[in-house]
Amino acid sequence: WQGPTKLTRAMAFCMSALAIAMPPVGVRGAVTTRAPRAQAPMTLAGSMSSSVSLRPADGVDAGVFGVESGGKWFMISHGRKVARLHRPADQRKALLRNLTTDLLRYGRITTTMARAKALRKPVEHMIQLGKDGTEHKKRQAEAYIFDKTLVTALFEAAPERYADRPGGYTRIVRTLRRRGDNAEMAIIELL
Repeated sequence: WQGPTKLTRAMAFCMSALAIAMPPVGVRGAVTTRAPRAQAPMTLAGSMSSSVSLRPADGVDAGVFGVESGGKWFMISHGRKVARLHRPADQRKALLRNLTTDLLRYGRITTTMARAKALRKPVEHMIQLGKDGTEHKKRQAEAYIFDKTLVTALFEAAPERYADRPGGYTRIVRTLRRRGDNAEMAIIELL
């Protein structure tokens, strides 16, 4: 081994220079504003080259705004309507479809609290489709629930079982935390 080459030494120098010149990420403590700079607002620097940089407008801090929690930085999620469950969209959809099918089949399942809360919406939607009972609603339910015989049973039983109930077809009951990772567990059941 002959030691670092010119390329690796140059890369190390550039990385150390970037670490010094980069602004801090997020907002720590009080927000301070800088004095106005004598720059044009958000312009592209360079001409048709591969290195393009954006400069912030006057008086705007170049940092990224986020929330610090235990040494980690998270972006603020305003109006988050769907629990992400630490999964990509396709896996999350498949997980909720499987849990919905199992809950409608068995009537009661044990899962984590986050999954149980996310499961309420699709289960109640499927029961509402079953209460309506039209052929179009049945096709919508068959597109979501994996078991077609379960859909037929749902559409036969739901109108009588939930006739006097306008919503709230599920109940979530907290249970003991899971051994191993201490996750919050819950039992979700049909009423």
